[in-house]
Amino acid sequence: MSPEFMLVTFVLFLAGSIAVPIASRLGLGSVLGYLIAGIIISPMFNVMGVDVAALQHFAEFGIVMMLFLIGLEMHPRELWLMRSKIFVMGGLQIGLTTILVMTISMGFGYVWTMSLTIGLVFALSSTAIVNQTLIEKRLLKSTGGRYTLAVLLAQDIMVIPILIVLPLLAAPDLIELVLIELLELTDVNQQDYHVTVNTVSLVDGLNGWQAAAVTFMAVGGVIVLGKFAVTPLFRFVAQARLRELFLSTGLLVVVGIALLMTLVGLPPALGAFLAGVVLASSEYKYELENNIDPYRGLLLGLFFITIGAGINFDLLLNSFTIIISLTVGLIVLKSVVLMLITVIYNLKGIDRWLFSLGLAQAGEFGFVLVTLSITKAVLPRELADTLILIITLSMLLTPMIFFIYDKFIAPLNNNTQKQKTNNIDEEI
Repeated sequence: MSPEFMLVTFVLFLAGSIAVPIASRLGLGSVLGYLIAGIIISPMFNVMGVDVAALQHFAEFGIVMMLFLIGLEMHPRELWLMRSKIFVMGGLQIGLTTILVMTISMGFGYVWTMSLTIGLVFALSSTAIVNQTLIEKRLLKSTGGRYTLAVLLAQDIMVIPILIVLPLLAAPDLIELVLIELLELTDVNQQDYHVTVNTVSLVDGLNGWQAAAVTFMAVGGVIVLGKFAVTPLFRFVAQARLRELFLSTGLLVVVGIALLMTLVGLPPALGAFLAGVVLASSEYKYELENNIDPYRGLLLGLFFITIGAGINFDLLLNSFTIIISLTVGLIVLKSVVLMLITVIYNLKGIDRWLFSLGLAQAGEFGFVLVTLSITKAVLPRELADTLILIITLSMLLTPMIFFIYDKFIAPLNNNTQKQKTNNIDEEI
């Protein structure tokens, strides 16, 4: 193990160990603590030449584990009862947000393909930050929390068709630039590193119908194996009475599902959630939760630190007013759309505010979509860098929004509810 690797690991753990307790004591929550820790160590990582993006890709596995654990808490029947909220409410949020952002982007002079891409990117919210915050504040089981979870699930599902559609939006004038960049990168790899990376995919070279068939077979395989093979596997492993073996088997299941979903072009987190739902009735459900949860927390903390460390401060300082205005504008726009949905679904009180403010940021899947948009010649790199910065800042502001909700909105609504109750008692 190299000294550089140990130094980076030490800095990550040290930053988290100092920042998170301070943030929690101030009532800001652990997520904001991790984000602040990332911002503080960002200059050090720049000097050290640390590849923050590579760390982020590794830490994203915490999101996979988180959705697996959320799936374990939901029985298939419960998920079926939520289907209208997931597909109708979630679809309404994604559709309205995409249309509004697309319209505004076209007003700034972008062509419709770029505008549509921007709308799809900003329509998604942060599953990692929102779920972690709801769990910490014990709001996941509230009405507003369950509505929020339904929309997040809809967004995660929607990533699949977005990934399919994005390459069709390629701009002809950008294709040549992407090809030049790829040729230059290939030359560098051949001359300097002599390394060839082969990307494995089960759907490469297949037409639309064939790719869809392989994808459905993979999802079906996850359901069948989860139903009939995983529980006997855990029963067999449990006979050894070794906790570390049971833990490694649990991680094996999650990693294997994530890998399979990646090979067919699906978000690994979605497959992990599906596997969790299938195993929700398993006799080993609680052992899986207890064994995997510490790793989820550790990797999610690392993910949040990399978000803070990945902020492009040069771009932010050069276009500070514009970037901040666009970030705040995005949060306000999404809050208005979400508030409209709460009116349609008759969601009231603090649940309305929790739902509207909790989902107002952009999400981590936006990084994936923006990166794909660059490689598929859909967005120019300069615009993509701006979008990534807006996504990052909106995620950074989310814990602060929850702080405002806790300190001002929730108490105000609780007082209003008490006054209504007292008035009713007086009338009686």
